[in-house]
Amino acid sequence: MRFLYKLFFILLLSTTPLIADEASDWLNKEINVILDAYKNTSISNVDRFNLIEETINKNFAGKAIGKFVAGKSYSSALQKTQEEYILLFKKHLALNIASIMKGYSNQEYKMINSKYDEKNKVSLIDMEIKSDTNKIKVTWRVKKHKERFFVIDFIVADISLIQTKRSEFNSMLKKVDGKLSELNDVLRSQNESSYSIIIK
Repeated sequence: MRFLYKLFFILLLSTTPLIADEASDWLNKEINVILDAYKNTSISNVDRFNLIEETINKNFAGKAIGKFVAGKSYSSALQKTQEEYILLFKKHLALNIASIMKGYSNQEYKMINSKYDEKNKVSLIDMEIKSDTNKIKVTWRVKKHKERFFVIDFIVADISLIQTKRSEFNSMLKKVDGKLSELNDVLRSQNESSYSIIIK
């Protein structure tokens, strides 16, 4: 029995780095899709954003993140309002991340470390972004679900995107008395404004 426990422990230690490395390779490939889109001058800004939005929607856990940041306002809303909110939130998330990644498109980056958090079943992947005068570390949190990887958060300078969004949305919801339907109106307007800027 002790032998079996030791064997299980050895297998656990040997497979954990493989999971992290697999997630890191996947993330590197998907980031390249976004950054290469910014470097491709032969496509229009509209087509470029459409490509980036498709990549983000495919690889970020947009629905789960959206539900998390809206909290009780989401769970208490009508189904139709929830569905509209998720679509608007995914667009909001894509616009935000596209804007952030645009700032990295002319800089060098490399994956510098990856580890697997066995307790939370999450890969933590550190990426270093370097310019002529500065370098920053971005930590991506990646989770595997149904044989696919999804980004569930990323952290820049110890600031979590998802926690920042939750705080931001809490403030927005307070202004509309916690009504998701009214938040949808605010999000729609914000998205239209952000979209007009990013496709200029």
